[in-house]
Amino acid sequence: MADEVRIVDTTANPAPLGLLGFGMTTVLLNLHNAGIYGLGSMILAMGLFYGGMAQIFAGWMEWKKGNTFGTTAFTSYGLFWETLVFLLLMKKLGWWTGPEEGAMVAYLFMWGLFTFVMWIATLKHNKALQVVFFTLFVLFWLLAIKDATGSAAIGVIAGWEGIFCGFSAIYLALAQVLNEAFGKTVLPVG
Repeated sequence: MADEVRIVDTTANPAPLGLLGFGMTTVLLNLHNAGIYGLGSMILAMGLFYGGMAQIFAGWMEWKKGNTFGTTAFTSYGLFWETLVFLLLMKKLGWWTGPEEGAMVAYLFMWGLFTFVMWIATLKHNKALQVVFFTLFVLFWLLAIKDATGSAAIGVIAGWEGIFCGFSAIYLALAQVLNEAFGKTVLPVG
């Protein structure tokens, strides 16, 4: 008789990496949306590398762990950041024209719709994750409304709401790191 072989997953939890890539980049972009500073290379670089590539890597690592939700979320939002930066840069680089009038409304609406459905899936997870996805859903639709109406006030509201959303992701990421490091609940996630 053959012995049974069991493979034990000893890989690290990739969620904090993905959450920090998302959260820190979201805070920085929404400081711009809130009117605190302009859209520049710092935000675009964070979008390409930490918000984009780090989340894509985290999504791939979640796939290895068999986590469909984590794979879908991190890979999708990583690619969101990549596409957003390219949409902003293509016209400046002279590659293509920028998005047509109203196109960003559709783009942001669709990301909001996707996020709303992902938020429904978080109802089986902890409260902190529910806050991240709910506030992100609201953020996408506020940004879509801002682009549809041209309202600077809605843009500022979206910026402050986005800062909260980003910090909620940072909190969840650091809670996971600290709770694992200390082997107990240091920061509760509900």
